[in-house]
Amino acid sequence: MPLSWKDSLCQTLKLFKKSNAEPARICILGVGNDLRGDDSAGLIVARKLSAEETLRGAANVLVLEGGPAPENQTGKLRAFQPELVILIDAAHLDEAPGTVQFIPLEFIDGMSASSHSLPLSMLARYITLEFNCQVEVLGIQPAQNEINSELSHPVRKAVDEIVYIMITLLQTTLDL
Repeated sequence: MPLSWKDSLCQTLKLFKKSNAEPARICILGVGNDLRGDDSAGLIVARKLSAEETLRGAANVLVLEGGPAPENQTGKLRAFQPELVILIDAAHLDEAPGTVQFIPLEFIDGMSASSHSLPLSMLARYITLEFNCQVEVLGIQPAQNEINSELSHPVRKAVDEIVYIMITLLQTTLDL
């Protein structure tokens, strides 16, 4: 049985916990479109994480809002030099709305629920090669992505859970 997204995230973060004085550099990049309901899920996760005092003061954690053109954040990534980038986006997972899953990079072609200017698969490959870092994609199954709609209840619950789990795991595994 595959690991839950929470267990996968915990294992991934533990791999990046270092015993020396330099903590691992981790970037969380929220992707999506504010005007398309559940497609904004990744952006809302990024906003909530950015508002968290513990993470805001952490020199080794960078939280970015990528919007519909996350490739525009590569300059900030270059300056930060991450070892791990976690892309968070709405994605068609063929699951119930609000389902959260890590998506293997080889399966992200065409999976995004939003219309990004550059496919996430290309962005992930670019980040991996350009910054010599690991890239993970956390997908959230949307209920809808209608223009000018609100975040659906199941996706709102998923966003809140992701934020809580990320804060907890980042604090405990990275000693923030």
